[in-house]
Amino acid sequence: MNVAEAMTPRSDVVTVELPGTRDDVLEYLQERSFSSVPVVKQTDDGEQYRGLISRDDLIENPDEDQLALLMRDVATTTQDATIEEVATLMLDEGTRRVPVVDGELEGIVTVTDVVRAIAKGEADGDTEVGTLANRDVNTCYVDSPLTVAEREIFYANVPYAVVLDAGGEMDGIITEVDIIEVARVVEGEDDTGGSIANEDDEWMWEGIKSVGNSYIPTRNVEIPSAPVREFMTENVVNVTKRKTAREVSQMMLNNDIEQVPLVSGDKLVGIVRDVNLLEALK
Repeated sequence: MNVAEAMTPRSDVVTVELPGTRDDVLEYLQERSFSSVPVVKQTDDGEQYRGLISRDDLIENPDEDQLALLMRDVATTTQDATIEEVATLMLDEGTRRVPVVDGELEGIVTVTDVVRAIAKGEADGDTEVGTLANRDVNTCYVDSPLTVAEREIFYANVPYAVVLDAGGEMDGIITEVDIIEVARVVEGEDDTGGSIANEDDEWMWEGIKSVGNSYIPTRNVEIPSAPVREFMTENVVNVTKRKTAREVSQMMLNNDIEQVPLVSGDKLVGIVRDVNLLEALK
C-alpha cells in the first residue's frame, strides 16, 4: 500500500497562508483542536508548500508574530512512498503526521492512517503485541485530583495514565482528551471541551490525539480538582501479549482509543500505544 491510498487529500487539509500572523494559526490550533497546521504560499506558479507550525512553535516563541519566522521544516513524504516507509519516518522523526509534498502540498498522512492500513490487512499486522508494548506504564491514583493527574501526564510526556486503586490494581484509564473535554479556558472563553467533543472528522480527531503535553497554548486553563475516578474510563479495553498488531489496531479504531493496557491474567504488565504498532512495519 502506498501513501496516496492512505493519506488525507489536500482538499480536506486545513492550511494557513504566508504572509500571516500567529493569530491565524491559533484559530485552528486552539479553537479547532489541531496540533499543527501546514503553511502554504500562493505564487504565480500556484500554491507552494513552505513548512509546518505546531503548538510547540507558538509556545516556544511567544514574542514572534510572523508565520515565516514561526514555521519550521519537517520531514515530508510523497504519494508513491510505501506505508512501511512512512511508518519508519514517523518513528525516526517522533511525529504523528507527515505532510505529503511534491512541490505543492498534496495531503497529509497520520499515525491513524497507518493503523487503519494495518487493521485492514493492507500492511503487515502479524507481529504479536507482546514484542511491541512498552513495559514502562504511566499511572495515577484513582482518588488523585484531576489537576494532579494532568501534571503527571504532562511530566511523563505521554497522553494517558492508567488509574490504580488502593490495592495497586488497574481501575480505569484517563487521557489527555478526557482532560481537554472538561478543561475551561480562563479569560471568559467558552468551554474548551464543548467544541472538541462534537467533532467527528478523522483529520480533526487525529489532531486532538496529537496534542502532546502543550495542548492549550498561550492561555490559562482551569481543570476540575475532583478525583480522577469522576473522569476516567472504567471499563478498560485490554489485550494479552499474543494478540497481533492487526487485532489491536482494529480494537483501537473500533473503540476510538490510542493505547491499550497489556495484561497477563489480571496483572498489568505494559501498554500498547498506536505508535508501537508502527514498529511492526520497520
